[in-house]
Amino acid sequence: MNLIKHNSNSISCKLVRSHLPDLLLDDAFTASHPALNAHLAACAECHTELAGLRSTFAALDEWTAPEPSPYFDTRLHARLREAEAARPEGIFERTWSFFQFSTGRHLRSAMTGALALALLLGGGTSTFLYLQQPAPQASATVNDLRILDKNADALQQMDQLLDDSNAPQSDDSATPPTT
Repeated sequence: MNLIKHNSNSISCKLVRSHLPDLLLDDAFTASHPALNAHLAACAECHTELAGLRSTFAALDEWTAPEPSPYFDTRLHARLREAEAARPEGIFERTWSFFQFSTGRHLRSAMTGALALALLLGGGTSTFLYLQQPAPQASATVNDLRILDKNADALQQMDQLLDDSNAPQSDDSATPPTT
């Protein structure tokens, strides 16, 4: 698939640099994109960068890793035993040594308990704080409406008490008893 336009004026250095790994590792990519070759011939910076990458790859191909000495593992294990056996001076050095040389298997149960305790404390604290929140207060408007309702009820009761039509008929002509 041809990803690059064949117009050499439209190819930027950024596009060519993004395709440098393809140019280094795949010879067919160079053949299928002649616009890249035209840009590399015209642009000295891109050509220099490609040449530097090719020389780095050539140097890496020639390099061989040195063989370790036959007693490397033996000496390494001896040094590790010496480091484990040496007693650190202070509490911080001992703690660091403990964490550095231990596998951590015996700490798993303690860490699990500490994590469970942290979860319980965190959950309990958040629940406690949630339950300690005060009840929502009614707004001033709601309070005023409640007062008006109470006043209306009080006025209605007063009107009922003062209403003469509902009052029982009393005999005013009767004389009060004398003693």
